Amino acid sequence: QVQLVESGGDSVPAGGSLRLSCAASVILISRNYAGWYRQRPGKKRELVASVPGGGSPNYFDSVKGRFTVSRDDAKNTLYLQMNSLKPEDTAVYHCNVGGPFGKWGRGTQVTVSS
Repeated sequence: QVQLVESGGDSVPAGGSLRLSCAASVILISRNYAGWYRQRPGKKRELVASVPGGGSPNYFDSVKGRFTVSRDDAKNTLYLQMNSLKPEDTAVYHCNVGGPFGKWGRGTQVTVSS
């Protein structure tokens, strides 16, 4: 059974950093589109960063220069390094593999205090 398990969410002050991880089982991240989405309070889920199977990363405008998406194919794990965090980054962050109709993790909470 395909599983995506996120970890790394925490509560940090503005300006802090976090690294989120998404460990995948069964499905290979290296061969699929993979991305991080977030759902902020009262907002629709939005794409934060993505890595197409063989392409370059893409980022939501508001996180460019602050967030970096990467993957470790040997560990079949997707990462999101988040620096210079802002209160508006507070959200539940979800890992996705295979696009909107693919597989989703349950999410990890990131809270940034001002």
